[in-house]
Amino acid sequence: MSVNSEQIGLVKEYLLGLQERICAELERVDQSAKFATDAWERDKGGSGRSRVISKGAVFEKGGVNFSHVFGDKLPPSASATRPELAGRSFQAMGVSLVIHPDNPMVPTSHANFRFFIAEKEGEAPVWWFGGGYDLTPYYGFDEDCEHWHRTAKNACDKVDPSLYPRFKKACDEYFYLKHRKEPRGIGGLFFDDFNEGSFEQCFELVKQLGDSYLEAYTPIVERRKDLPFTAINKDFQCYRRGRYVEFNLVFDRGTLFGLQSGVGRIESILMSLPPVVHWEYNWQPEPGSAEEKLYTDYLRFREWV
Repeated sequence: MSVNSEQIGLVKEYLLGLQERICAELERVDQSAKFATDAWERDKGGSGRSRVISKGAVFEKGGVNFSHVFGDKLPPSASATRPELAGRSFQAMGVSLVIHPDNPMVPTSHANFRFFIAEKEGEAPVWWFGGGYDLTPYYGFDEDCEHWHRTAKNACDKVDPSLYPRFKKACDEYFYLKHRKEPRGIGGLFFDDFNEGSFEQCFELVKQLGDSYLEAYTPIVERRKDLPFTAINKDFQCYRRGRYVEFNLVFDRGTLFGLQSGVGRIESILMSLPPVVHWEYNWQPEPGSAEEKLYTDYLRFREWV
């Protein structure tokens, strides 16, 4: 199954449009802050457009990045599950976003949608899609978790009802901090090396999932952004953000790909990190507290829909 320049162009057009739509909607929700745009070029081939919002009324920091880069050799993170592709030249494009809210009652969200082509002279190009989205609450609300997963399931079901259970399980397994023995959040969808069926079928799946991100996240933000919170709530948010940093710097394949391949400036690669983080030695939540409930009720594998 090969791809042509027209199909590659359609993916790029969609991803750039997705970046625009997400930024416009988050600006509407925040009302006080705008995304700054930073376009960059890569010496070794390719370009990107980083868009960052900060110090808003709703979003303390957020980044929505697009990149389309080329390289002579796939980085180890990109061929870890496909060792037969090691050493191939490649092009990769994608939109990656992380949104860190100010109010601890609003969860952090992450999404990523990417397209890879690995090439070797004398052989047909190998292409695949990857991505998904996941939610990281600091204070759990069943209504939010159910809405997030229901939206994800509905998007998958439009293409193939068998996909949601697969992608949900893969998300639970991927966003797991092995050294902490705990999930990063309440999961969502994760898929990689996906090229089942035709290019058109795979691209349709990516569009359905990409289009559903705002439908999944915006209602949760709207419900929680004006809830009151205390200094204790904010300290707990900063403590839990440390788990986010640990995962992104130790396990996240997208971050590792950026660092290994030099796809852009370090600022763009690490824009997913939150602005303020706390680490506390041997901290434990108070028994019966809302903080303890996050661990007992939400940071575990559950079927939400």
